[in-house]
Amino acid sequence: MNKFLLALQFLTSIPVKVRNFQQKDLAQSIIYFPVVGLVLGLGLAGIFYLLSFLNLESWVTNTVLIIILTILTGGLHLDGLADTADALFSRKNKTEMLEIMRDSRIGTMGVLALISVILLKIALLSSLSASSVAPALICACVLSRWSMALLMFKFPYARQEGKAKFFIQGMNLRIFILATLIALCCLILILKLKGVLLILIAGICAYAMGKFTDRKINGITGDTIGATNELIEVTVLFALCILERANLWII
Repeated sequence: MNKFLLALQFLTSIPVKVRNFQQKDLAQSIIYFPVVGLVLGLGLAGIFYLLSFLNLESWVTNTVLIIILTILTGGLHLDGLADTADALFSRKNKTEMLEIMRDSRIGTMGVLALISVILLKIALLSSLSASSVAPALICACVLSRWSMALLMFKFPYARQEGKAKFFIQGMNLRIFILATLIALCCLILILKLKGVLLILIAGICAYAMGKFTDRKINGITGDTIGATNELIEVTVLFALCILERANLWII
């Protein structure tokens, strides 16, 4: 339970404070990253059903949902997205890119990345049928947090020091397998066999993003992990829209 609360503390703005923990507990908490995603997704699904009674336009409802998700995560991952976009598209060397990520100021590419991702989430949710929105929210939140575990398992830390370093140092195959099994169980319960397809899509995209940053800065950082979280949410929603329209659902 303590490790789940640690995951909740680091991934959300929910007022949880775990004070007594060891460094190894940080890596162990990665197992529960998909569970945190499930909690967020279920909360958003509940809010979606409540808003449905108001009979609002879909884009209004979905805008509210994305705002609430941003509040629940404290904008942490969006901040990582903005910093990553500013750094990776700056055409600077590795050292300079890492410095840009530490800069609290936001640049043009960061602003464009934020606007694009937020608009895409709202548009993609609005493109889904009403019955698909709640499952899509849950799957997007679970897989985006699972993608963090994938990155921390497959790629080295690009900095000499930083918060994410303590998570990555203790990462191992057992932790990744357990996180994957939890995510997979959630997806199968929600989408049955098509959940397997979705986790494969998310995994391929997350790995590709990790490879891209690895080539740029020789590893990953907390910012690039957060950016991947945001991009995987968009990827999952986009994949569900395509599958729904192409009638490729697996029964």
